[in-house]
Amino acid sequence: QVQLVESGGGLVQAGGSLRLSCAASGRTFSTYLMGWFRQTPGKEREFVATWNGGRTYYADSVKGRFTISRDNAVNTVYLQMNNLKPEDTAVYYCAARSSYKAATPQYDYDYWGQGTQVTVSS
Repeated sequence: QVQLVESGGGLVQAGGSLRLSCAASGRTFSTYLMGWFRQTPGKEREFVATWNGGRTYYADSVKGRFTISRDNAVNTVYLQMNNLKPEDTAVYYCAARSSYKAATPQYDYDYWGQGTQVTVSS
């Protein structure tokens, strides 16, 4: 069982940066694949980024602007978001997958945080 708590969301102007954090409970954090997703009202949750330890995967819409990283020593995964755009406005969720194989569909992830709101003003 893994519990996830996101933080770091907020209001930022277009072109600005935010760093999201996701703290995980449990002693087996390093064995989980971690990912970031986001959701806007009326839309399905969409994949943002994941990293399987060897390769990172990003949605085309965030490539070159967002960076996923993790620190297993403190059971935390991060999402550095630069050059933010109004269309990045969403609730951002971190997720954990029991299998370490990289995956992008939300249904492949087993545990979810409560989400953190990111709002980018134009």
